[in-house]
Amino acid sequence: MSATVKTAGKTVGWVDDRLASSNFLKRSMGKVFPEHWSFMLGEIALYSFIVVLLSGTYLTLFFKPSMIEIVYNGSYVPLKGVEMSEAYASTLDISFDIRGGLLMRQVHHWSALFFIAAISVHLCRVFFTGAFRKPREMNWVIGVGLLTMALLAGFAGYSLPDDLLSGTGLRIAQGIMLSIPLVGTYLSFFVFGGEFPGTDFVSRLYAVHILVVPGLILALLTAHLIMVWYQKHTQFPGPGRTNDNVVGYRLMPIYMAKAGGFFFIVFGVITLISGLVTINPIWLYGPYTPDQVTAGSQPDWYIGWLEGALRMMPNVEWNIFGYTLSLNILVPAAIVPGIIFTIMGLYPWIEQWATGDKSEHHLLDRPRNAPVRTALGAMALTFYILLWVGGGNDLIAAFFDLSINSITWILRFAIFIVPPLVFVATKRICLGLQRRDRDKLLHGFETGNILRLPHGEFIEIHAPVSAEERAVLMAKPNRPPLPAVEEVDENGVAMPGARAARLRTKLSHFFYADDIPLPTREELEAAEAHLRHEVEEAAPVVDEDRRLVPAHDGSVLHDPAND
Repeated sequence: MSATVKTAGKTVGWVDDRLASSNFLKRSMGKVFPEHWSFMLGEIALYSFIVVLLSGTYLTLFFKPSMIEIVYNGSYVPLKGVEMSEAYASTLDISFDIRGGLLMRQVHHWSALFFIAAISVHLCRVFFTGAFRKPREMNWVIGVGLLTMALLAGFAGYSLPDDLLSGTGLRIAQGIMLSIPLVGTYLSFFVFGGEFPGTDFVSRLYAVHILVVPGLILALLTAHLIMVWYQKHTQFPGPGRTNDNVVGYRLMPIYMAKAGGFFFIVFGVITLISGLVTINPIWLYGPYTPDQVTAGSQPDWYIGWLEGALRMMPNVEWNIFGYTLSLNILVPAAIVPGIIFTIMGLYPWIEQWATGDKSEHHLLDRPRNAPVRTALGAMALTFYILLWVGGGNDLIAAFFDLSINSITWILRFAIFIVPPLVFVATKRICLGLQRRDRDKLLHGFETGNILRLPHGEFIEIHAPVSAEERAVLMAKPNRPPLPAVEEVDENGVAMPGARAARLRTKLSHFFYADDIPLPTREELEAAEAHLRHEVEEAAPVVDEDRRLVPAHDGSVLHDPAND
């Protein structure tokens, strides 16, 4: 045994004697993780955040979070001699004078976009597959918290350079603060240190951006990973997969090798995009001055839906006892987002109460097997997309030479009409897919071979589905709606909680009443016997099909050599 191995063994023994870590490491290294491409969305979010931290640490060394006015005398000639804040000047220096500075700015910005996008898509995957159900409700809340913190971190970082575009966004944020009844003015003065834009805001926002929000994100990520580790990972239905096991690869060495390689792929893709695609060229906008605004200004994509809500809201203001209540700002920018994120956070308990499903779930749903949930998600995404389109109504109007007022009015009606239509269409599609799955179990899949029966009828030959597909199809749960409850007792007195129970029963029927049940055991046995008979009857046709060879002109000839 070499000296290196002996030294390593002694070191490991020394650590284990003090931390008793060998048993924990042994269990951890053998932990099994399932494999599916959608599980990589969470990894993309984690790896993008690591890139954000690394690139942000580099930028911290050179950025000056100060709003003190100076005269720019750097390398970017068009802005030489222009008065600007130190924050904006240091951002220009990073872009043009610091070696690798522009690339690191681009990497930081793109990785932040990747981080928010990955969290958003990951939450959609969790929602549509039902991975938020018991015992993972708190992990869902952590995911919603991560999305909220990511949006806040992105907006804070986007606002730090103090350029004309970010200043316009901050002016909108200040207007939202002022719209809050009673405390709006005090809140604005507290955040900006006086009248907008003040002289303290960038330094305050800088502390939030590099300390408070990243610390909260790290805490939430740590809690999320610990819960995933402790509760075990969910998995999609398949052969041998149940609520009581996990089918996949062990952490060491396969999963760690894959995860490590995937991290460098994500890092490489972010760096490649950052080197090829310019984003947020602040030197083109100039420094922020309160009396100017950038023409066609657009926020980053993740804030576009809030911008759209502000643009679509009609101009409604109330004057109550001398105080102005700006509902045209308060409703779309504060009340609507508050309702959306509250419903998102509480949804696991809402569905659990409505359906009465309190059992543990470690197998994921196929979206088609939860048609109402899938339809609700599709409706919510449609609502979001319409708001997002509204955030670019001016650019759409200019590009297509349309009236911006017409686009705004169309979106105002569409926001109430289109999402319910999408709900109905999505639910019908899911139910149609359920019927197709049921038909596959009962009749098999179409082979494309046509058989002529002795009495002259032509039928298409069906074959039974594979064992793997059958396991997936049979994993669909049959969820009956909750039964109706007695609203009065034997004496005719109303039962306590009868109204809530009646509402719960209606919601349960709303979720499950239209579901297509799986075939019964008798139906499956009869279908299997019929399929076996059909396959046996079609065997000569299938054998003949194998003897047919295509001619040069595409026609089919019988080859006697195959007899």
